[in-house]
Amino acid sequence: MTLAVLAALVAAFAFALSTTLHQRAAKQQQRRRALDLRLLSRLVRTRLWQLGWIPDVVGVCAHAVALRYGPLTLVQPLLASGLFMAILIEAGWRRQPVHRRDLAATLVGTAGLVTFLAAADPRAGVTEPGASAWGWVTAGTVAVVTGCLAAARRAGDAARGTLLGIAAGVLYGVSAALLKAVAARWHGDPLALALDPRSWALVVVTLLGVQVNQAAFQHGRLAAPLVALTLTEPVTGVLIGATAFRETLSLTGVRLPLVVGAVVALVVGVRLGASRSARDPAPARRR
Repeated sequence: MTLAVLAALVAAFAFALSTTLHQRAAKQQQRRRALDLRLLSRLVRTRLWQLGWIPDVVGVCAHAVALRYGPLTLVQPLLASGLFMAILIEAGWRRQPVHRRDLAATLVGTAGLVTFLAAADPRAGVTEPGASAWGWVTAGTVAVVTGCLAAARRAGDAARGTLLGIAAGVLYGVSAALLKAVAARWHGDPLALALDPRSWALVVVTLLGVQVNQAAFQHGRLAAPLVALTLTEPVTGVLIGATAFRETLSLTGVRLPLVVGAVVALVVGVRLGASRSARDPAPARRR
């Protein structure tokens, strides 16, 4: 468990740095629609976006190690610490103090996740979910992501960033579940890994998550989509862990109200981040 915790924190920092670089690159692109399918083709040619993949690869490797030795219900909430790191990195990059509402959003949201982690006391379950379990995961993912994308098309700038951030968070949560399944089956055979359908599903879901994630970064300040993404991803991971992977959570006695309070804190964190973004003017873009 110690290795899983340390690896998860390393992944959180690496993802925070990568997110900041990718968000700045996405901000420099012209906004067109809620989900611009050509956005990635433009971003891939920019040096800043390419540079962001260096810490991202480090984060994926650390994340895989964490998921191999720890349950989803432990690792995914720990990744939320990257939210605070990313906003600090962005503030340092802009040479501006952290906005109080941004700080409040991250502190409330992270406090909720830490409380959930301590109160729920997650324990490992099965390493190989059945086909029916993956079917329910797929159906739920399609429903939530489709709903968020449809709502984002009609939403204003700040709300659009939040909705796309939620969709990206769900996709990344599913990606983490697939990564855990793939990592558990990895025994040093590249051919077996390439032939595993979960590997291909991991690639598809991750690429879709990246597309939606970059679109989210184009709308509002970093806090709104990042808070939504960072808090939705661990919630998705916990739900999949508790159902598909049959990981256990302690919800008896005084633990139950603590977990409920933690969930409320998550919602408040998302709301604070989104409301701060709504009051911010659109930043200047390079021509």
